[in-house]
Amino acid sequence: MAKEYLTSKGVVFKEVDIEKDQEAGKAIVAKSGQMGVPQIEIGDQIILGFDRARIDAALQTAHVA
Repeated sequence: MAKEYLTSKGVVFKEVDIEKDQEAGKAIVAKSGQMGVPQIEIGDQIILGFDRARIDAALQTAHVA
C-alpha cells in the first residue's frame, strides 16, 4: 500500500527488503528503534506503518527544505 501511494504521488524511493538484506534490517532498527514494517524515511523523519497524513506532511516539509 505504501509503495503504491508513493508511486501515485510521483515520489522516487528506494525499497529495502529486510528479509533479503539482514544488515539493512539491523541498520533500520538501530536508526528507528522499531522492528515494524514498513518504515518510511522522508528527510529526517521515520514513519512506521502506512500513515498517509504523516507521509504527506513529511513530503511537504522535505520539498520545502
